[in-house]
Amino acid sequence: MKGKASSTGSEFELLRLDMLARQFSGIVQGCGQVVFAAEDDEARLSHASWRTEGDLFERASETGFKQYLMELIDCFIQYRAQIGQAKQKNGVVRIGRGSLVVEWLSNDDLLEVEGT
Repeated sequence: MKGKASSTGSEFELLRLDMLARQFSGIVQGCGQVVFAAEDDEARLSHASWRTEGDLFERASETGFKQYLMELIDCFIQYRAQIGQAKQKNGVVRIGRGSLVVEWLSNDDLLEVEGT
């Protein structure tokens, strides 16, 4: 079970994703993604959309995984804003094969992912 960050991710993100994947090893065996965004005027999570297979969303909600992941994404957004990362407000967390992978997106890329 490994957390993974895209090439624009950080060791901080990688470590935190790995810790969450280990804590919820049964959840990360499922398949899904969480598309997220922050408002332009503040570095805080403002929107998240879950797309999952089977009962993953229900299990994520019941076990507390959903809440922890949302808090972690919010933390990542704030951290990336503090260190001046170019892509800091939009992204997708992919859940599956025992891992969590975050990919940071531009506004245009976010629209494309939300459309699929």
